Amino acid sequence: MKYVRMPIEVESPEEFGYGRIQYNLSESSIADQTLSGLNLQVPDLKLLYGEHRGSPALRSLIAGESSGLGVNDVLITTGAAGALFIITTALLGAGDHLVVVRPNYATNLETPKAIGCDITHIDLLFEESFAIDFDKLAAAITPRTKVISVTCPHNPTGVVVSEAELHALVDLARRSGCYLLVDETYRDLSYGKLLPLAASLGSHVISVSSLSKAYGAPGLRLGWIVAKDARLLELFLAAKEQISICGSVIDEWVGEQILSNRPAILVPTLTEMRKRLQIVSDWIAGEDLLEWVEPAGGVVCFPRMRSEPIGGTDAFYRRLIEEQGTYVGPGHWFEMSDRYFRLGYGWPARAELEAGLKGISTALRG
Repeated sequence: MKYVRMPIEVESPEEFGYGRIQYNLSESSIADQTLSGLNLQVPDLKLLYGEHRGSPALRSLIAGESSGLGVNDVLITTGAAGALFIITTALLGAGDHLVVVRPNYATNLETPKAIGCDITHIDLLFEESFAIDFDKLAAAITPRTKVISVTCPHNPTGVVVSEAELHALVDLARRSGCYLLVDETYRDLSYGKLLPLAASLGSHVISVSSLSKAYGAPGLRLGWIVAKDARLLELFLAAKEQISICGSVIDEWVGEQILSNRPAILVPTLTEMRKRLQIVSDWIAGEDLLEWVEPAGGVVCFPRMRSEPIGGTDAFYRRLIEEQGTYVGPGHWFEMSDRYFRLGYGWPARAELEAGLKGISTALRG
C-alpha cells in the first residue's frame, strides 16, 4: 500500500479550520446532530469488546428494511470509509482490475490506487446528465475485472440511477463474473421512489452505507457492509478484525437508537432538504454564469461554471473564502476541473445557505 493524502481530506473544512469559514457549503451531509437533539442519554454501558460483526440489534435494524436480508448479512464498520477500505483491500490486489465511475467519493478512487490494481474510470459527463454509459461500462470489463464500483445517489452530483438501470448493473456484473459494489450512503435521502437495497438483488452485490450523511452523525464513525454471500462477509470480517477487532459499544448503542426512530428522523429531514434543494434550484435558474444537473437525492450538487471566471479558478476560490467567507468543494477533490464545485445544501442553516449562494455569485464576478 502506498498512501497519499487525498485533497478532499487535506482541504476539508475541519482541516482548513471551521473558524475561518463563515458560510460552509462544502459539507456533504445534513447538519451535525447532538445527543440532546436526538433525545438520547447514553446509559451506563459496560465498555467491553462488542460482537465482532457488530451489535445484533443494530444489524437487524439495518437488514430489516429489505426483504430477503437478515442479521447475518450485515457487518458493522468504522463509517462507510472503513467499509470501502475493507472491501477494496479484501477483494483487489496488484494484478486485479477495477471499473469505477468518476467523479466519485475520493476513497472509491484513492484506495485502489494505493493497492496498485489496474483501474478503468467510467467518466460521467455533464453533457450526458452524469448518467452511466452502459456501453462504455461493458466494454471496460476484462477477464481480470473483480469489481464494478458505483455510487447511488451519486456523490458529488446527486444523480440517481433508475430501478431499471440498477437491475441492469446487477445483471452486467453477474454475467461478467465480478462483484458490484454500490455505495448507498445517500440512499435514505432519495427524493423520488426509494430504490431496492442493492445487496438484496444478488449474492454478488455489496452495499455500503453509514449514519454520516442522511442522519448527521459522522462523529459516530458507524457504517456497514451488506452482502448475501456468507463467505464474502467472513472475508470482510477477517479484515475488520485485523484493523479494529470490533466497533465501539457506545457508537453502536447510539446507532440502534437512531435507526429505531428512522421514520421520525427521515420524514422531517427529507421535507427540509426538498426546501433547501428548491432554494438552490431557484438560485441556479437566476445565475447565468453557472449550469447544473439537478440532483434527485443526497444533499450535494455539482454546478459548473459556464466559462473561466475572472482571473481563473484559483482567484475565484480565493475571493470566495477571503472576501465572501464561503467554502465549497472544488472539482479537483473529485479529479475534475475546478470549473466544477461541490455545493452542499444540507449542512448550513438556511440563512447561511442563502448567504453562501449570494457569495458565490459575487465571487464569480470578480
